[in-house]
Amino acid sequence: MRPASAPRLGARYWTAISLASVAGCNLGDFVSLYLHLGHWLGLAPLALFFAGLIIGERRSGQGGEIWYWSTIIVLRTAATNLADLATHTFQLSYPLVIAWLELIQILVVLRVAPRPILINGDTAGRPVADLWYWASMLTAGTLGTAVGDCVAEYFKLGTGGGTLLLGGVLAAVLTLGRRSSWATKAQYWFAIVAVRAAGTTAGDFLAFQDGVGLGLPLSTGCTLAIFIATLVLWRPTNAKPV
Repeated sequence: MRPASAPRLGARYWTAISLASVAGCNLGDFVSLYLHLGHWLGLAPLALFFAGLIIGERRSGQGGEIWYWSTIIVLRTAATNLADLATHTFQLSYPLVIAWLELIQILVVLRVAPRPILINGDTAGRPVADLWYWASMLTAGTLGTAVGDCVAEYFKLGTGGGTLLLGGVLAAVLTLGRRSSWATKAQYWFAIVAVRAAGTTAGDFLAFQDGVGLGLPLSTGCTLAIFIATLVLWRPTNAKPV
């Protein structure tokens, strides 16, 4: 993607990506359960949407945040289905799935993916959203989903307790990253995994009976609406990224 299509890091970015994580969690479950596509079939249309967004952004006359955030939602939805495919359909243990995803994430970030933040010129503080970035985003999203489900189910904290615990971890990670201005790839991607983990338990807490119990259709609609409203009402600025 063009640098102009990626938003600057800062309070708005981390708020929006956290809301996208919650909405994507609900949307992933909605696609697999309410649309009856399951964890396998639901991935095919999501792959097409992803390809369409990448090609559309490249062929469009100008960039824009809508391309970035739409892609984030699609990948977060796919990550939910991928994690559930491994742990529910294939019934692999959470520790095993998390260990393999951690290894893949480390290899992608350290061996292949470029530094996620541009530091020169007027693109300072924006993610470098190339294809390897999106591959890392999908892996991080799948890992975060597995971590969130593991905390809620395997460690039996439930969606409410898991949201409190993982929300605290996310707050600490974001505080440390902000103080260092996201100087390394590891800090950024660790924060993305933490966002996904907390978003998973929060989404499930809103949707299912062990939490608020809104149901998937209502929870999905509400979280997507809040996400979109946040982007529309909280306009980006040219302030120094944090």
